[in-house]
Amino acid sequence: MNGKHITKLGFENREIGLALAAAATREGAGAGRQDILSELKAVQARPAEYVAGGVYAELAALLLQKQASAEAGRGVALRGEPLPYGVWGGDLIEPGARAQMDVAMRLPITRTGALMPDAHVGYGLPIGGVLATEGAVIPYGVGVDIGCSMMLSVLPMSPGSLSTEEAKGLLLKHTRFGAGVGFDKREREDHEVLHDAAWQDQALLRHLHDKAVNQIGSSGSGNHFVEFGTIRLPQPDVGLEAGEYLAVLSHSGSRGFGAQVAGHFTGVAQKLHPRLDPAAQKLAWLPMDSEEGQAYWQAMTLAGHYALANHEQIHARLARALKVTPLAQARNSHNLAWKQQVGGQELIVHRKGATPAEAGQLGLIPGSWG
Repeated sequence: MNGKHITKLGFENREIGLALAAAATREGAGAGRQDILSELKAVQARPAEYVAGGVYAELAALLLQKQASAEAGRGVALRGEPLPYGVWGGDLIEPGARAQMDVAMRLPITRTGALMPDAHVGYGLPIGGVLATEGAVIPYGVGVDIGCSMMLSVLPMSPGSLSTEEAKGLLLKHTRFGAGVGFDKREREDHEVLHDAAWQDQALLRHLHDKAVNQIGSSGSGNHFVEFGTIRLPQPDVGLEAGEYLAVLSHSGSRGFGAQVAGHFTGVAQKLHPRLDPAAQKLAWLPMDSEEGQAYWQAMTLAGHYALANHEQIHARLARALKVTPLAQARNSHNLAWKQQVGGQELIVHRKGATPAEAGQLGLIPGSWG
């Protein structure tokens, strides 16, 4: 046996020396050339079977190391083509949102998805995208503003009973608008969500607790709003008589607390998948059976509760100021992930800017995000 025979098998660099040494040992034990070449081919094809011991163990260990490095270099493979997904209002959807959804549907963890008619480009998953994954959660599939929600209160008042200036004054007094803005200590109200035991379970949540306390009941900036408007019921519905009512509608989320949770865990997910296809980097995921996945799920759930607490405080403050009790209320979150049975299988369903629409469930979709 010589190096020429070994090289022909495809061995290279250090592998050649180890293969020659093993071949010499086998020749000393009386093995023939063809038998040795067959054995080397087998080691090359299935190194894991030889690594435990024997004359080929060192060569097998080197081949396994090479194999692992090659797999890491290739990164996480995406599907060659996106899985099919439902699209509503396809003629209204911008190409960039379709392109983002196509990438999401190529992830190995994806099982099904859908795109809403108001879908537009977001971070990772398009806003207006729904994505169901198996055994994994995607922080940017939920979104930066975790738990972003809508809430509606129908009031026992006629629409004309409140002037524009009165409405404006109430809104500016009973919530706060702007990035990083909250109530000062004298005006701040407590809420049970601020005493949730989850705040003490993670260093990140402990660090963000003060920020959450400072911003409870506030609305933030961007496309967030609180407004008074008219709700018209042409016939009795949702427990109300037909007619016109004054209503309060709010749109906001988990404020700076949720944004920092999203940023932190997206970074964690990207470190877990350092060689993920560049097109999918913002869709890096956390396995649900991992410590990181469970930590994100806990933080995401807390942020969702906190977002709804903000709405509750806004609506309660306004109702008290008007000295009324709402006749009906509805609320829903549209930046969250849920564990759901889909086709008989538990999947993680991400809704990013997409309103849940179970049978019998009231959903709120503003006509304008202006």
